[in-house]
Amino acid sequence: MRFATYLSGGRRHVGVVATDGLSIQGLALPAREAERGVLALIERSARGEDLVGFDGAPVAIDTVHLDAPIPLPRRNIWCVGRNYHAHAKELQASVFKDSNAAVESWPIVFTKVPECVVGPFDDVQLPIGVSDQIDYEAELLVIIGEGGKNINRADAMKYVWGYSIVNDVTARDVQMRHQQWDMGKSFDTFCPMGPWVVTADEFDGTSARVRCWVNGALRQDGNTVNMIFDIPMLIETISRGITLYPGDLIATGTPAGVGMGLKPPQYLQVGDRVRVEIEGLGALENAMVAGDPC
Repeated sequence: MRFATYLSGGRRHVGVVATDGLSIQGLALPAREAERGVLALIERSARGEDLVGFDGAPVAIDTVHLDAPIPLPRRNIWCVGRNYHAHAKELQASVFKDSNAAVESWPIVFTKVPECVVGPFDDVQLPIGVSDQIDYEAELLVIIGEGGKNINRADAMKYVWGYSIVNDVTARDVQMRHQQWDMGKSFDTFCPMGPWVVTADEFDGTSARVRCWVNGALRQDGNTVNMIFDIPMLIETISRGITLYPGDLIATGTPAGVGMGLKPPQYLQVGDRVRVEIEGLGALENAMVAGDPC
């Protein structure tokens, strides 16, 4: 099934998206739960509760405003760096060259703060005066449905509730300035998410085409089969000594073609539009606008 979070009538709702993506039917969630988006359904499922019934007839999806499926994650989003062979190679000559030797030994894991999440068609605010090297990263998002700790990779896929899409927007100069990644990844609006969640029984995250366009020009075109560390390995690694909870999010890395890897590098500017698409999951598209100057 496809579940989306949307705004209509002055409040947030959660609904089931039709197979053709053209309509959505709201679910009868209490308003307090609906504010949490699809996360409310994931937590209900983890408690063994049945899906709630529908609330009214389907409506055209273009008559509502799609929000991020999980508009405020319960905690930081887990993210993986340089997880595609070609992407790791394209950065060998960059500022990352000193740390590329061990890239295939262990996953590079960092986080983004929950508050950077925005909807699939919302604007991304470029932090004027803080960074002029803003980059895009098209990524498959894995959504955990069952809590666990020290999860074995052989069992890991049983813990996946569904999948979505994120653009892991990144301020490269800030990323380098602080010699760690969280700040350069966590500016407000730096995590467009959506357009909905597809449940694990209807999507194969181990073989998914991931593409990104900037102003209509194709920049990234990869497949999750080319990940250095596959989804089970990522879940096993992140859960080592750390409890994962229902609704936890894992952004699985980006294919080659990021702006930093181009020669010369091509960073995002005000007025640019970035589209990320994963076959079977839909697409998100965001305009780059000027944020408040610092």
